[in-house]
Amino acid sequence: MYTGIIQNYLPVKSVSNAPGLTSFSIIFTPEILKNLQIGASVSIDGVCFTVTKVLENEVFFDAMQETLFKTTIGSLKVGQKVNIERSSTEGAEIGGHIISGHVHGMAKIIAIEELENNHVVTFQLPERLSKYVFDKGFIALDGASLTVVDADFDKETLKVWFIPETLGRTTFGFKTVGDMVNVEVDQQTRVIVDTLERLLPQYLDKNK
Repeated sequence: MYTGIIQNYLPVKSVSNAPGLTSFSIIFTPEILKNLQIGASVSIDGVCFTVTKVLENEVFFDAMQETLFKTTIGSLKVGQKVNIERSSTEGAEIGGHIISGHVHGMAKIIAIEELENNHVVTFQLPERLSKYVFDKGFIALDGASLTVVDADFDKETLKVWFIPETLGRTTFGFKTVGDMVNVEVDQQTRVIVDTLERLLPQYLDKNK
């Protein structure tokens, strides 16, 4: 599990493609590399990966076909910077919200408004995810725990305000219009919405 507080953004060192599998490596800083073992869980742009190999400060991961198809990892390039978070440890502070690293889809950046001390970014959501997004609710975008400022159900968009600290600590500081990001909706919200969708029609039928 993760907290959505990005520890750093780091460069992709290598990408190796094979049928149905992509292996890639990232150069880790000493702070994030500390006590990292093969088999450890790491969030990379919001996607949960398992460490397969460590060579000094170069850390290797494998991405399967489903991950390549459903997330931005499918278009990963050498030199690209990605958000990194090590898995949460027992007793650690949860500064954001609980994130599983199981991405539900991708959203597209359709507008960026640069204000004096904030960036307001508008995202276009996949149709099937918009029902899980509410004003002031949590959402994870590229692994970062963020608060939804404005959810438009009709347009299937959401807006997020980024403070300088978040822009400086994550890849959102250099995102541009047209970029895609990984989306993980809040699990509690998803369970509530799905449960109501399933049970409410049954309740209404029984009470006609």
